[in-house]
Amino acid sequence: MHSFSQPRATRRSQRRITIVATLAIVSAVLYACSDSRAITSVEDGNSTDLGGGAVRQYGAPLTLGNGNARTYIDIDKTGAPLEIGVAFAESAMEGLPMDMTSHGAGMDLPLPSQNPTAYKLVEINWNPMGHEPATVYDQPHFDFHFYSVTAAERNAIDPTVLGASYQAKASNLPIEAERYAFYVPVSAPGAPVEAVPKMGVHWADVRSPELQGMLGHPENARTFSTTFIRGTWDGRHIFDEPMITRAFIMGRKTATSAASRDSVIALSTPQKYPNAAYRPAAYHVTYDATAKEYRIALTQLTYRQ
Repeated sequence: MHSFSQPRATRRSQRRITIVATLAIVSAVLYACSDSRAITSVEDGNSTDLGGGAVRQYGAPLTLGNGNARTYIDIDKTGAPLEIGVAFAESAMEGLPMDMTSHGAGMDLPLPSQNPTAYKLVEINWNPMGHEPATVYDQPHFDFHFYSVTAAERNAIDPTVLGASYQAKASNLPIEAERYAFYVPVSAPGAPVEAVPKMGVHWADVRSPELQGMLGHPENARTFSTTFIRGTWDGRHIFDEPMITRAFIMGRKTATSAASRDSVIALSTPQKYPNAAYRPAAYHVTYDATAKEYRIALTQLTYRQ
């Protein structure tokens, strides 16, 4: 297993993007990410019987903190996916790198071999100091990128290779009917849409509580704990990204109610989808006392066309 914080020859410099919410009021903020990744194709084959013919199949684990992280997919008796997520061993929340050299350090987690979803890649990024803006996303948190493109396609989002076409592809947004309600693309005020190299264009939900102070509605502002980002490239949606603080994840273990231990957050939908696939209606964060693991997942997968 590979160490999450281990320096690699493939580690690249950190990069920043601007998150902007543009309805009546436009505000630009910075968002930090890293392009450091590690991937393995090894399949560990572990699975858990969920009852009723459903199973949870795990991907191969990679070292994270004092434990490990691995992907999983819940599949019903017909072979249809129920959810796709990342499972952290309870010990993984301890011993995480806290130095700035690991800020935004990320890695790709291998998916289980049985994968009936549209997702082809899961990348997680650990931000021990949070990132800009200081009053919004400065808490230690994880970014979970669920990509519907391959690693090669993601890595091809490279301005040094694409040259002038890079901006054209970034500015090529999905048609209006395929855009998610309340989401706006990332860009600085008055500037072209900005894409993060080897990631894509990030879209923010203007209803997000942590953004309300910048939108002129401080009475509605709440401290960031969890939010959901969408990603596009060259006219296509290519990733879904729950962004969740370490404190919120760990809080599922100590929650006093069942609803809080298994926090389910509904997602907005577009008027139409570009192709038929299983799409999540929500994402959730939970703690499993029996398995002693935290799970972050895209859930309520439904076949939509």
